Amino acid sequence: MIFVDGNPFPATSSRQGKEVMFGLMEHPAVVAASDAFKSFPERKFSVLEDPGLQDRRWVYLFQREYATVDPSLVEFIGTDEATTCVGVVIRNQKNGMISVTHMDSPKVVSIGLKQMLLQLAAHDSDAEYDVHIVGAFDDVTPNYASSPSTTKQSSKLDGYSLPLCTKVVEALGKRQERFHMRTLFILGHNTKWDAQNIAYPIFNGLLVETSTGSVFPACFDRTTRCPDEVVRRIRVSASYEDPTWKGKLLDTYDTRTDQFVIAPCSWSFYQLNVAFALQNLSDEEILLQCSTSPSAEGPDFVNNLKRQWEYLFRHPKWQETFPRRQARVFVRSANGNWDLLPLSEKDAFDHVSGI
Repeated sequence: MIFVDGNPFPATSSRQGKEVMFGLMEHPAVVAASDAFKSFPERKFSVLEDPGLQDRRWVYLFQREYATVDPSLVEFIGTDEATTCVGVVIRNQKNGMISVTHMDSPKVVSIGLKQMLLQLAAHDSDAEYDVHIVGAFDDVTPNYASSPSTTKQSSKLDGYSLPLCTKVVEALGKRQERFHMRTLFILGHNTKWDAQNIAYPIFNGLLVETSTGSVFPACFDRTTRCPDEVVRRIRVSASYEDPTWKGKLLDTYDTRTDQFVIAPCSWSFYQLNVAFALQNLSDEEILLQCSTSPSAEGPDFVNNLKRQWEYLFRHPKWQETFPRRQARVFVRSANGNWDLLPLSEKDAFDHVSGI
């Protein structure tokens, strides 16, 4: 059940889907919150620009990942690189525990929310929750749809952002928990236009200060999108072929131990064949083939894809990355970096032996 300003929304149970979502977006309290969010300067997370970050504790999430953090262990949690995706923040009002995800498809919304709330409500089934949703610009505006680089999207009447946002709002509204909508910075609220009248998201990411639950627009660079960046990026596309992850968000982080536990995922030779086919295309062609919003992607989008393909060429068998389908576990080191825990002696022996 969704609440705004302490009152349930919608007023009648007959309102569904898009009607509920657009009604929420037009609510005066939500509009005011969107205007306030838009006025915040975007925070840039970079160890190169701010070496002091190495002494701070944060969790970064890639597409389709989620994590639940304890404010006593983690100062910040965030995600970025969202164009037609959304970042969803759910905070337990009683104990301050926070779960964040970067959702990329309506297909992962229902089970994904269950995954997040299972941890948030583990010790408090009667809790109420603050919710912030940021991302997913208006990718079906006439100007955006008519852009020569967005032919693929223009054939989809609802684009990518609208179905995802509708599903998230609809799923929250159908659950029994009480969700207090604090930020709904999506679609039209999160859209700007360039000189050629092409639409772009105003913000691509968010950051949560765990001590207060405050949410701010943010962007990250390679020094703060860690650990195990390339493997985690590969998991996103591989998870759609791996039946163990059907409809689920990707497990990434252990709340109790403050360790990154990158749950295993398998990739097939199909992914390798796709990578071989795409590697010789021009950057513009790669954007058209691989992005849901080619005109809105960041400057490193293509380079990130090429680094993933290079990794797949070097490690065509997923077992090399996840021996015996074990998770990759990273612990925080004294200097602020992340260290990969080695396999146990038995597992190392089995791996070498090819068992």
